[in-house]
Order: sequence, then C-alpha cells, then structure tokens
Amino acid sequence: MAYVNKPRPYKKEYEQQVARGEHERRMERQRGRRSIDKTGADANGNGKADKREGKDVSHVKALDKGGLNKDGLRIQSVAKNRSFKRDSKGNLVSETSKKERKRT
Repeated sequence: MAYVNKPRPYKKEYEQQVARGEHERRMERQRGRRSIDKTGADANGNGKADKREGKDVSHVKALDKGGLNKDGLRIQSVAKNRSFKRDSKGNLVSETSKKERKRT
C-alpha cells in the first residue's frame, strides 16, 4: 500500500501533471463540457445539458493530436469516444475506433 507511513504528496503530483501537460488538457475538456452545458436545456436541473446525459463531449480533433475546443466539439456515446487505439504510454495512435475500422 502506498503512503502508509507518510502523507501523500499532492503538491508534487500536481506539479508533475502540469509538467506532463495533463493539467491543461483537463482544463480544456472541462471548458468544453461547460460550454455544452451552458448552451443546452437542462430539464431535470442537475447541471448537465439534457443532450449530454450519459454521453461524452469529444473533440473533433483530439487533444493528443493538438486539438482545441475551437476546432469543434461533438457529443458521442461513451463507448465510441473511449475506444481509440493507444500506444504503450497511453498516447493516442488512431482517431478511428475499432468499431469504425471493422465497418470499412
């Protein structure tokens, strides 16, 4: 078990995230979700736009490939958005999912 005898170094973890670029990409994803929520109707009042319930907000050009919110956002199912091929480091290799490759 990690950190049994010492406190968890949250500040160090955060600094590592910033150095790896994870922080900025996370902020970009949050800004994208908030922009969709701001423009969409919210009938049940839980803070999420109705069209986003149970779905993911994906970027037209993936953040790993240099995309931004201004490149465009779309709402996709969770399975379709999270099924991209990645390398051993977790970086995006292909923006075409396994399902889409089978269709062609």
